Amino acid sequence: PGAPLPLTPLLLALALLSPWGSAGGSCPPRCVCASNILSCSQAVLSSVPSPLPRFTAVLDLSHNNVSRLRADWAPGRLAHLHALLLSHNGLSFVSTEAFAHVPHLRHLDLSSNRLRALEENLFSDLVELEVLLLYNNEISAVDRTAFDNLGRLRKLYLGQNRIARFPLELLRDSSRLPQLALLDLSANRLRSLPVGELQALPAWLRDRLYLHGNPLACDCPLFQLVARGRRRRLSAVMDFQEELRCVLPAAPAPVGILALAGRQPLNCSEAREAVLEAHLGDTVTLSCDTRLRGVRSRHWVTPGGERVLEEGGNGSAALLANGSLQLRALRPEDAGTYACWVAGPLLNETLYVELLVHNFTLHGPHDTLNTAYTTLVGCILSVVLVLIYLYLTPCRCCCCRGADKPPAPRDDSINSSVLSATPNHAAGVPGEPCQPRSASAAGPGQNGRFKVGGTPQPPPRHGPKAQRKVSDPDSVSSVFSDTPIVV
Repeated sequence: PGAPLPLTPLLLALALLSPWGSAGGSCPPRCVCASNILSCSQAVLSSVPSPLPRFTAVLDLSHNNVSRLRADWAPGRLAHLHALLLSHNGLSFVSTEAFAHVPHLRHLDLSSNRLRALEENLFSDLVELEVLLLYNNEISAVDRTAFDNLGRLRKLYLGQNRIARFPLELLRDSSRLPQLALLDLSANRLRSLPVGELQALPAWLRDRLYLHGNPLACDCPLFQLVARGRRRRLSAVMDFQEELRCVLPAAPAPVGILALAGRQPLNCSEAREAVLEAHLGDTVTLSCDTRLRGVRSRHWVTPGGERVLEEGGNGSAALLANGSLQLRALRPEDAGTYACWVAGPLLNETLYVELLVHNFTLHGPHDTLNTAYTTLVGCILSVVLVLIYLYLTPCRCCCCRGADKPPAPRDDSINSSVLSATPNHAAGVPGEPCQPRSASAAGPGQNGRFKVGGTPQPPPRHGPKAQRKVSDPDSVSSVFSDTPIVV
């Protein structure tokens, strides 16, 4: 066999092909370099090594003593750098221009440092950033513009800090962080949450909203928020049920939020999931609040078993572009439980929405009453008017007419004043009490009418009973026949 080839030319060729052997850069002291990865972890560095090769894609400076990150830490533009690791450095200051030379950074780790505040527009140069780790710092103040221009940010870790106010602006405006899918606010100093606005967030965002480890004050809306997450099997609740605790005023230690059901003094109960109430003729929209992202397809099933597949379909049910189901001109048969079937990239999910349709319409605060109620009120008013007409006789101290006529005998007062509904209107002398008219002055019949077939009157007698008359059996019926009934 021949002699082996010398290794010197081979090593020289490999050195020429390696980026570290080119004239563009060399591996800094106390660092390990492999291809485009520069690892300077645990190298007891107090500043960023210089110069940095321009082709560096991953720069690991973790576990050092780099306490300040100035604007000139990277004197040249590092166009290929997509990951910068600066955890465990005691970092307390980051310049607002520190990231101007790394515009394509996608992963930034500033965790386990001593940052106390996030200044204005601190990360605005990182338009391609996807993951930002800021956990285990001393952050207590977050400027509202600190995360501006982060249109591609997907994960934001702010746990284990000193944040006392929930940064709702990060979630309220979907155009600010449109790709945000994970927000970690665990182990901070939050004492209250905007429960109403958090409930309105889509389920895929609440699925990765971590709030455990905060000294939250116990109340029933907080319980319902967490209980709803458990029913939907959201990861933020299912993975940290034991750490989701709150503070009761009289309790010596925090209690589990999910343990507030039926517990004194709050005695909370779970709210019904996805129940929508409407009225006949209304137009409602049923939301398919899935916790899955990247949904491939979805369809609705009505209570009658019909499938709604086409977007903007005909009829009273239409599938909207965002996956919601719109029902127009509600009918009583539209009530029931609707199911939304969602097909995701890895698994499927089924959501149920119960629709209650009331059998009367509401058009405002000045609507007319319904027919049954109007009829009942009319009947009551009619009875009241009849009673007033029958029993509210004129005042006994009023002036009466016909004082020149002799008063009727006392024995006939019942027949003439009680059973007769016609008041006396004869002219009288002022100051004298009213006197009932005698039966003889009534003329041919009661109320001035002639009685056909009435009871004949006996001839007049002499003596105490000479003026006594026979009662007219038609007096009561005549009173009610002359009384108008108002309906």
